[in-house]
Amino acid sequence: MKILCGVYPHGSYTGTIQYEGAELKLGSSSIREAMREGIAIVYQELTLIPNMTVGENIFLGKEPRNGPVIDWERLYSECQRLLERYRLDIDPHARIKDLGVGQMQMTEIAKALSEDAKLLILDEPTSALSEAEVHKLMEILRHLKSQGVTCLYITHKLEEFFHITDTVTVLRDGAVVATTPTKEITVERMVNLMVGREMTERFPESRRMPGEIFFSVSDLHAADPKDPAKEVLKGVSFNLRMGEILGIAGLMGSGRTELVTTLFGEFGQITKGKIELEGKEIRIKNARDAIARGISLVPEDRKRLGLVLLQSILRNISLPNLSRFASFMRINEDAELAEALHYSKSLSIKTASVHASVESLSGGNQQKVVISKWLMSKPKILILDDPTRGIDVGAKYEIYKLMNQLAEQGFAILMISSELEEVLGMSDRILVMCAGRSNGILEMAEATQEKIMALATGIETAEEVRA
Repeated sequence: MKILCGVYPHGSYTGTIQYEGAELKLGSSSIREAMREGIAIVYQELTLIPNMTVGENIFLGKEPRNGPVIDWERLYSECQRLLERYRLDIDPHARIKDLGVGQMQMTEIAKALSEDAKLLILDEPTSALSEAEVHKLMEILRHLKSQGVTCLYITHKLEEFFHITDTVTVLRDGAVVATTPTKEITVERMVNLMVGREMTERFPESRRMPGEIFFSVSDLHAADPKDPAKEVLKGVSFNLRMGEILGIAGLMGSGRTELVTTLFGEFGQITKGKIELEGKEIRIKNARDAIARGISLVPEDRKRLGLVLLQSILRNISLPNLSRFASFMRINEDAELAEALHYSKSLSIKTASVHASVESLSGGNQQKVVISKWLMSKPKILILDDPTRGIDVGAKYEIYKLMNQLAEQGFAILMISSELEEVLGMSDRILVMCAGRSNGILEMAEATQEKIMALATGIETAEEVRA
């Protein structure tokens, strides 16, 4: 995709690109050339500027002018026409930081379409969207198709292909392994092509045996640190056992991420409630406190919050653990390297060297680096916020196996997932969040997608679901 939209210019690759009946050669100013040709991309990681408005972001670098001055009236009127044309319900004057993730994603699409795109490339566009927002995006893409816009749609949520695509192409290890009409392929066949082998099961078998309760949260309330009047957690209660995977489900905005980042000391200001670890009440003021208590967090956005992309795999793994290698104001680099190599090997991180930039790794291997650095800190509780977001089926399976192995070794795992199949396939119990509250905990014997959704939408309580 980076070749197609000009990030890698002509000459940095071999082969040819045919576009509108002619060979496409994008030169040194290739990104701008691609835009002029009508090729636009919406990246998985949003590239919007939070403090600017929707209109300012969409027309950034191409603002309509009246002489040397930006014509703001024209900018916002053109923005409004663009949003209406593609049926995007967004206020052009709204600031990006005040929008939900779904509206941000729609703004990214509008920004791409503002160049009169003929070819729109979407990289994992639904990875952070709610079910309702996904349906809205599908409607928009169907409308674009009717307007003559061609879309290249990248996703690891395989069911989406059957809702939106005409043709599916499967890539593996940088090569095309199949191109077929969507109606002629099944999910099972697609998975087999992606991983290069038969996969008889989506989730690996586990021999974990959860032990005694050793961590509990009672009636937890927390306020948004940027707006103390806004309560983000409104009464959350649950307990966690040694060797258990407790899944956390809920819709976007239910408070899932706010809960785990508050437990890690990096978001909400706790106003009420109690947190107990091994029978003793604890207070967590920041991440340093959490780490000292044996709590680690693999964040939802690994690139922005979990990794230092310009640093090596070695440096990323050792970063929160440098005190273990420090003596007399120096780092014992031999010990640091030995530990990093140990975790790189035990988690099967695919790299030629731990000195390679972490930016060069695939999404699945980057996630293993984030997990490695926290395993090195010897945690008691490992929190995983959407651990398989944006990674392929084969890498997902490896993460699942690793989670099972850690739980079998006695680690307690809190796992948030936006995919109900993943929650049902990997959890021992499921905590369902709704509007900042815990709306019930389901045992696996009683858990179904329907019951989870009934709790997540607030239609029913846990007692009503069981009845």
